[in-house]
Amino acid sequence: MKIESGIKQFKKPLYLESGRILEPYQIAYSTYGELNDDLSNAILITHALTGSHKPVKEDGCKIFNNGWWDSLIGDGKPIDTRKYFVIATNVIGSIFGSTSPTSPIDQYSHNRLYRYKFPVVTIKDMVKAQHTFLQSIGIRKVKAIIGGSMGGMQSLQFGVDYPHFAEHIIAMAATSATSPWTIAFNKITQEAIKRDPKFNNGEYNIHDIRENGLDGLAIGRMAGHISFLSHSSMYKKFGRNYLKDDGFYDINGRFQVDSYLEYNGDKFSKLFDPLSYLYLTKAINIFDLSNGYNSLANALEKFEAKLTLISYTGDLLFLPEESQEIYNTMRSIGKNNQVEYYEIESDYGHDAFLVEFEKFDWIIKKVLE
Repeated sequence: MKIESGIKQFKKPLYLESGRILEPYQIAYSTYGELNDDLSNAILITHALTGSHKPVKEDGCKIFNNGWWDSLIGDGKPIDTRKYFVIATNVIGSIFGSTSPTSPIDQYSHNRLYRYKFPVVTIKDMVKAQHTFLQSIGIRKVKAIIGGSMGGMQSLQFGVDYPHFAEHIIAMAATSATSPWTIAFNKITQEAIKRDPKFNNGEYNIHDIRENGLDGLAIGRMAGHISFLSHSSMYKKFGRNYLKDDGFYDINGRFQVDSYLEYNGDKFSKLFDPLSYLYLTKAINIFDLSNGYNSLANALEKFEAKLTLISYTGDLLFLPEESQEIYNTMRSIGKNNQVEYYEIESDYGHDAFLVEFEKFDWIIKKVLE
């Protein structure tokens, strides 16, 4: 499989939904496979909150979550790189190479970083930047756009904003508008970050955070992990097992689930950026596909692509009913032949789209074939 990665610079301004401008900016990307002669085999992969432009595992790559969809993408896999030219970009606002809050504020001084001067970016802005990038490398149309969670939001937004750009859109574990329950979970992380003294109102020491982490981000990530899993999956994974080396009646003694949350929270806080987390969760919170339209139905009337929706029964973050609403709305406006809905039986929780591939990879393969 041919793999190429790079960073593409853009000097023309990116006009954002908020009315602000991002100029200049850059997009980090990876491609897998080869583009055919008539440019008809391109597939865009859109990533979730802590994902990146590295869905395929690459030796030596130190990016967090490197290879997050390695079971789905590659030679002979459901998204077969012998047939398709797979493109993945890092969204603006993320820490893994695209312009973000810790990027230089201008091209003349690398010591002046955006930090809180970075504009709020939306899912719509992320999609606009990706579309600009794809146009710049000669891609005028893709066979499919595939993503889960925040990536699913992007794929849906593509269908509304660029109706003729994709033949198929596959949105997994997604929603048309973020619910108050999910916004509340994100609020816990946001407040934990901002109230940590080391955060210093966004003026934290970046090198210190990368070496020692940020307690606020670690605590917030613990809350996030709870929302990503489910009651059933946590019971199967940990039960009520206690750490053998910890005293049961010691106030600091821990269950296995305690240790799991501590380990993952601490590790994550050294690998991700607190400002990026604030900006990306803000984008998720304000996402509403009907923004600028009278209703969700009016927005979905723009859809020309064939839409495949996949939800998971154990997902507490984006409930199956939220995908069902999109499906029912598409049917109510006469797009019955454009939409399919699959509800996957899963006790794993929201992260099922990153774990239980065997339960849904056949759907992706079916759509692409």
